[in-house]
Amino acid sequence: MTRLFARHRILLPILSLAVLLAATFYMQPRAMSYFGVNLLFNLAVPIALATVAQMMIIMVNDIDLSLGAFVSLVACVTATFLHDTPVLGVLILAGLIAAYAGLGVLIHRFELPAIVVTLGMSFVWGGIALSILPSPGGTAPPWIRSLMTVKPSLVPMAVVAAVLIAAVTHFLIIRTGIGTVLRGVGGNAASVARAGWPVLRLKALAYALAGLFGVLAGMALVGLTTSADANIALRYTLLSIAGVILGGGEFIGGKVSPVGAVIGALTLALAASFLSFLRLSPDWQIGAQGAILILVLTARLIFTRRDGQEG
Repeated sequence: MTRLFARHRILLPILSLAVLLAATFYMQPRAMSYFGVNLLFNLAVPIALATVAQMMIIMVNDIDLSLGAFVSLVACVTATFLHDTPVLGVLILAGLIAAYAGLGVLIHRFELPAIVVTLGMSFVWGGIALSILPSPGGTAPPWIRSLMTVKPSLVPMAVVAAVLIAAVTHFLIIRTGIGTVLRGVGGNAASVARAGWPVLRLKALAYALAGLFGVLAGMALVGLTTSADANIALRYTLLSIAGVILGGGEFIGGKVSPVGAVIGALTLALAASFLSFLRLSPDWQIGAQGAILILVLTARLIFTRRDGQEG
């Protein structure tokens, strides 16, 4: 059993989600319904997209401390420019993705620490967001609102979207050649360079993908909340990092799991609902979410070490 969990990292995130879901249903049986599940995972889609965005950065051995501010900026653009002047809004969002790619080039070209550069960029994104929406407001474009509130007949939209996100990112990162090379940059960039691949362009691509999923996260968030705020997604920075690690990813080596990352995001979203059912004070909920993450990571470390000793 120990070796099974160690070698198939996806099993531990799945088990964590299943245990938390069972505990939630036990405490609140009425949640075991279409409406209840939809409510539990209501905000899981933007969190999952943000987690995938962070995964793209961690995949190449960097870390993004500006993601929450970036998603907040995208939300502000979506609720204003994309709603009022769609063409200009699309151009701005495309420019933000290009800016993220440029950030990857800057970090790699000058060998700058990503953690410092992205921390600085968080203030840039936040300042631009405040200039667009000094106070909460704006309106979600009708087509985004309609998309995020679709009600499939069998399972809630949040679950359908999570499965699609996991499937698409798994195919892109695990099954395609370019995905393998991108993971190789995180594993051994020097070897990738010796094989003739342009590492600078690959880093730019990884950051561009992160920007793309960050844009999708901001748009999805506005579709659910119907408005925006310059600080609406600041907590996504830490949630996205936690989701990647909870899903079996590691900070170095290009070891990531797209499916695991989405499951990790779902687990964190469910943890918030579970803690609410416990009537835990909001001041303590963040700490409790951290405790859940530590427990899962401790279990993963134990399984890994035991497998190493048995091997």
